[in-house]
Amino acid sequence: MPVGRRKSMNKEKIKESLGKTINSFKQSMPILLGVLLLIALATNAIPKNFYARLFTGNPLIDPFIGAFFGSIAAGNPITSYVIGGELKSQGVSMVAIVAFILSWVTVGVIQLPAESLMLGRRFALIRNLVSFFLAIIISILTVLTLGLK
Repeated sequence: MPVGRRKSMNKEKIKESLGKTINSFKQSMPILLGVLLLIALATNAIPKNFYARLFTGNPLIDPFIGAFFGSIAAGNPITSYVIGGELKSQGVSMVAIVAFILSWVTVGVIQLPAESLMLGRRFALIRNLVSFFLAIIISILTVLTLGLK
């Protein structure tokens, strides 16, 4: 095949791919916007001291509680550091705080419908379950490794 013809076929494929990408992006925007608005609403509606009341002080149960509520109240890393600082000042254990922050950022129950639509339900569920359990394991290992209390 001549080089000139190969270049024109590549340009056509690029244009076709670009068109498909733009259409997919247009279809995804309303879903993404709704998820972002829901996360912003949840982040602002729940007071920071609410989370501190959830923890028991038990080093085996608190990581599960932290990961559970972090998964539900998904948000961005910057906000999670502020909430983590508030939890620490209220006496919540580091293992619970680390589990909360990890799941806050990596697990997204609020985003699950959008993620399922865009990436497939099975993938979204497996990714969220793996992230949930890894948040618990990593929080325990982090606290043990760094000797935090």
